[in-house]
Amino acid sequence: MRRRHKARRWVLQILYAWEVQGNERDLREEATGFFERRRIASETRAFAQTLIDVLAAHIGEIDRVLAESAENWDLDRMSIIDRNVLRMALAEILHLDDIPLRVTIDEAVTLSTRYGGQDSPRFVNGVLDAIAHRLDLIPS
Repeated sequence: MRRRHKARRWVLQILYAWEVQGNERDLREEATGFFERRRIASETRAFAQTLIDVLAAHIGEIDRVLAESAENWDLDRMSIIDRNVLRMALAEILHLDDIPLRVTIDEAVTLSTRYGGQDSPRFVNGVLDAIAHRLDLIPS
């Protein structure tokens, strides 16, 4: 399994735990505790930590863009998996320029297929497509 894919899976688990616990801990602290309890390859952990750092630094901006782009969907109405898959994808789209848009979207859809509900892949793909168009990342 690809290292970045594994890292995204770990980050999704960290975000899930962070939200279930009421976002009371700092996201970086949540990640540190998570990493200490598991053996994770250094390259996988490095990418996961990069994603965590971007999310922790920009969660407000990421949630704002997500809320503005997911028409008729309040963030609180989204499933916890869909919301956090979208947060990770937005962190990559907005702040990690070395990852192609198509890769980010494909990874998000893959994660939502594996961990989300029946409609999650279509929902995640649709929201990310709307965001990409809104940010002029792909032609209309």
